[in-house]
Amino acid sequence: MEPKIRKIVTSVEEIRFEGFKELEKPIKKVSVAAVIKNPFAGQYAEDLSILTDIGEYLGGYLSKIAVDALGGSPVQSYGKGAIVGEAGELEHCAAILHPKLGKPMREAIGGGKAIIPSAKKAGTPGTALDVPLHYKDAAFVRTHYDAMEVRLHDAPRGDEIVVVLAFTDGGRPHARIGGLQVSEIKGEDGLR
Repeated sequence: MEPKIRKIVTSVEEIRFEGFKELEKPIKKVSVAAVIKNPFAGQYAEDLSILTDIGEYLGGYLSKIAVDALGGSPVQSYGKGAIVGEAGELEHCAAILHPKLGKPMREAIGGGKAIIPSAKKAGTPGTALDVPLHYKDAAFVRTHYDAMEVRLHDAPRGDEIVVVLAFTDGGRPHARIGGLQVSEIKGEDGLR
């Protein structure tokens, strides 16, 4: 199901210098946020399948925008999140993010065995959301544990939901805390 989208906001960060050192290769972080009308604003509904279908649609649609924004760089990390306006409830975010959004998101990036980390909250216009990120094929790759803050000055309004997908083409700048490395991934179960 195609949602009523008020706007889409794409943010691209290119990190070239972090802390006290230049990066050998810049890292790109991309977020794509859709501000949508909440069809259940102001009411309780037992069946949230409309939102589940909206999640499936947005998973593919927003992922394609993000992949284009990465400019051909392969996706290494991903995450998702949502902010529901005050006339909604957290379960509206969950209905969008969890049952169906992941499959088209993975298809758009050509894989992804690890769970897609997520965050959800209720808020008003300007509420910030830290979208968690980790490596797409193995959740235990510490070099890619990160987050991307997303904030829209005019969303969500009371009857809206902001849905955000985030992707990177690398891990944290100058990651050096040890643990499983990308080169050591077995890729069997999405964990290691």
